[in-house]
Amino acid sequence: MNKPKPQPNLRERTRASYDTLAAEYAFRIYGELSGKPFDREWLDDFAKRAQPLGPVCDLGCGPGHIGRYLQERGARAVGLDLSFGNLQQARQLNPRLKLVQGDMMALPFKGESLGGIAAFYSIIHLERREVPAALREMRRVLHSGGWLLLAFHLGNETLHEEQLWGYAVDFDATLFTVAEVVQQLKEAGLVVEKAEERDSTRRRWNIRAGEDTSWLTGLSRGQCPLLS
Repeated sequence: MNKPKPQPNLRERTRASYDTLAAEYAFRIYGELSGKPFDREWLDDFAKRAQPLGPVCDLGCGPGHIGRYLQERGARAVGLDLSFGNLQQARQLNPRLKLVQGDMMALPFKGESLGGIAAFYSIIHLERREVPAALREMRRVLHSGGWLLLAFHLGNETLHEEQLWGYAVDFDATLFTVAEVVQQLKEAGLVVEKAEERDSTRRRWNIRAGEDTSWLTGLSRGQCPLLS
């Protein structure tokens, strides 16, 4: 008797979907920063803060436009993505950008080896229960005082996509509330320095590892142990 074929897990379905979408995805978003002054302002600030501390990672890099932007501002950038298709596009578009295939749940970097991580909408492809572990993994690879620039979509539901831009896909997008992400960041040993909403569906966080500061907009002051 033939056994049922095992169904691919969420991570595999997401990877396969982006492999399918890679060329179209690159076509649609690679040049997006030219029309997003808010994003450029945050990335400029992030590059200045993180670059002196060590290499920076564009986590979930897609076609590599964030990593390239940071590289052009003096950062030693590396792009990481789960999808081989995305990485192929990134190599074609950014021949000088270092790229690596990997999973944010098990980053291929040594502890305290990065000055910063820019994670633009990459955590939305995790299950809600996986996010605390992913944030702890990011904290593991950041230098003390390193920076995390995190962007995610606001909400409290999980969306499922089966068609995108005329392509058949099979992935989920998890939306998060501010309160749950703040709590998870705190538990991972990351302290929010400032936060701003670009519009009603997006929020970016500027986060420093191991620094004591308020949860409001402001500058960090002094080093401290990881938050409990």
